[in-house]
Amino acid sequence: MPLPTPHEALIYLMVITSASDRDMTDVELARIGDVVRAWPVFEDFNHDRLVEVAQACQKMLHEKGGLEGVLANVAEALPERLRDTAYAAAFEVAAVDLEMRMEEVRVLQLIRRELDLDTLTVAAIGRAAKARLRTLT
Repeated sequence: MPLPTPHEALIYLMVITSASDRDMTDVELARIGDVVRAWPVFEDFNHDRLVEVAQACQKMLHEKGGLEGVLANVAEALPERLRDTAYAAAFEVAAVDLEMRMEEVRVLQLIRRELDLDTLTVAAIGRAAKARLRTLT
């Protein structure tokens, strides 16, 4: 399994999070597209490649090594300074529907462990996402 680029690694984490409950909802897919279009980390990414990268991730999940192999490659591909950004992107996808399923929670735990993120960073990212996504009703 070749190492993904940092952009691909970020997208892989969002795809893994969305697919964790075996149901990639339209809301989650739209959030992945929104993140790729709007976050500064993706400003030099060719947005036309998003579907191709997502499909490559799904294919790798079914190969030898599965989820653990993909996560290990992602951790190796991401520079240290992007690890919190990567977790934030994954959390964004999990939280977008305001209903975090147990499978999503478990994948986020695996991502935290693989990226070696501290508890305070994880809590801050989660709190910020929840505050940003909250509605009046």
